[in-house]
Amino acid sequence: MTGTSGGLLGAAAVISCPHGGRATAATTSGTTVFIDGVPAATAAHSYVVTGCPHTVDQVPMPCVAVRWTGSDTGVTVDGTPVLLDTSTAECFTAAFVPQGPPVVQAVQRKVTLR
Repeated sequence: MTGTSGGLLGAAAVISCPHGGRATAATTSGTTVFIDGVPAATAAHSYVVTGCPHTVDQVPMPCVAVRWTGSDTGVTVDGTPVLLDTSTAECFTAAFVPQGPPVVQAVQRKVTLR
């Protein structure tokens, strides 16, 4: 385990693209670890962005997805790295054009196992 630190993310964490679109967890099934009653977020979860207003030369280029890089904390859920509010990620357009990192507003919460 490295010296990485940060707050654990739950699937309900407030995440947005750099332009203000809202990112939400699209997949959370099978999770056995919960934070404040919602599944703990892992690098395996998909995140969808809606409401991104970004344009380039007046052509809409909205963010539509967030892709996370698994952190090297050594903490996993079902063998998959957990996501922290400090985890590395990138927002992408539908054409997979990188748009910048997401903005994460999260606080570590009570963790329970089921």
